[in-house]
Amino acid sequence: MAKNTSIAETVRGLAEPVAEELGVWIWDVEFVKEGARRVLRITIDSEEGVGIEDCEKLHRAIDPILDEADPIEEQYYLEVSSPGLERELKNEDHVYACEGWDVEVRLYAPLNGSKVYRGVLLPLGENGEIRIDANGEIKEFPRTAVAKLMTYFEL
Repeated sequence: MAKNTSIAETVRGLAEPVAEELGVWIWDVEFVKEGARRVLRITIDSEEGVGIEDCEKLHRAIDPILDEADPIEEQYYLEVSSPGLERELKNEDHVYACEGWDVEVRLYAPLNGSKVYRGVLLPLGENGEIRIDANGEIKEFPRTAVAKLMTYFEL
């Protein structure tokens, strides 16, 4: 896993300046195994959101840079995509970017009989706690108790 993390970090370093030139930012970089194939997934976003054209532009721009830098020894598929409306919030930058959004907090262990809470994402607590407004009730969860934090969208 550490190797894949370091590949993701290396690719992020290569992709960020390119993304910035194209007016988008890197939301996430993952190097994962899906079935029998390896996938390098670069997820991008912008204030206006991103479309297929933005993904294609970054794909075309980053492909030769990755070929030259050669950070991945094995064969892989390069995917550039949007995080979509429902996205996982994996780090503090993601939390800051999505303050005020509807989120679902999934816990490792039940708290007051529940492992899933929904509400509006608030700024992080003093010690980095995930905070939500659940129908007027402020709930705080230590980051170590949170298995997954996702935005959600309902019509």
